[in-house]
Amino acid sequence: MRILIAGGAGFIGSHLADRYIAHGDKVFVADNFSTGRAENLPAGIRTIYTNLSEYLPPATDPLRRIEPNLILHLASPCSPPDYVRRPIETLRAGSVATERLLSLARECGARFLLASTSEVYGAPDTIPVGEDAKARHDLTLPRACYSAAKQYAEVLTLAYGRICNVDVRIARIFNTYGPRVPNDGRPVSNFGRAVVRGAPLGGYGDGAQTRSWCYISDMVEGLARLAAAPRAGGRADQPVNLGNPGEITIRDLAVLVKRISGGASEIQTDPTARVPGDPDRRRPSIERATALLDGWTPKIGLEQGIALTLAWARGAAIDGLA
Repeated sequence: MRILIAGGAGFIGSHLADRYIAHGDKVFVADNFSTGRAENLPAGIRTIYTNLSEYLPPATDPLRRIEPNLILHLASPCSPPDYVRRPIETLRAGSVATERLLSLARECGARFLLASTSEVYGAPDTIPVGEDAKARHDLTLPRACYSAAKQYAEVLTLAYGRICNVDVRIARIFNTYGPRVPNDGRPVSNFGRAVVRGAPLGGYGDGAQTRSWCYISDMVEGLARLAAAPRAGGRADQPVNLGNPGEITIRDLAVLVKRISGGASEIQTDPTARVPGDPDRRRPSIERATALLDGWTPKIGLEQGIALTLAWARGAAIDGLA
């Protein structure tokens, strides 16, 4: 199979590339390396340097020569510091890049998977949050650029599915961590970097907010199964939550990282540093994914996953993590 991974030099995209290469597929990565890293990619992988957020005439678009069977769209800044700093690029990744890739899927008859996000739920009324939950958003906040971009991308993807008969999938990805997690301001990368440096484990706010952490191998398995799920029957063309339903406060996560690392790092909180719009809780319902994806459920517990991530961080020389 010929597979195009947009944003394939990023954290999740590069692990997907590894998986498909190991299965004997021909993998092409399209990236402009604005947040992804060439070091994440295996040697010899077919890489196309392109800014997916720019329209190109079909005759000059290098992606047209690939003729993929499957397109996975993971091209976007995805951490709050990144997308708050680059809101226009983030919005274009959800709009221009999504339409460019959907147009390619339509032309080639390829299946298309959009990597969406739990951010589309905003501050939901119910926890755990299911795919049919009503979302609440304040579009005046700086971080709204990301959730709005992904919401638009979802609507556009479903429109191409209904009107243009493109075989589409939408994954709503919850917090994911593991080796290659970038130093981009999210808690696991912050804590991993602090452990390596012997610095305090600091977070945003008082640490009472919760998140649910999915190890990278479980996320890749879920994405691969969703990409391969039959179109007929079920709800594979509707959004599907992918994540680990285990929930933990950021402060308890810091305590866990400190214990596993065996270090003496102090845990610090700063109630004044909470980012506006940061949700108080985040926990997915994964019942739809389990039903659709042959019983998929996360296998790696948080303690094991943190130990594996810290082992990688100690040996990595990426963005100051080591």
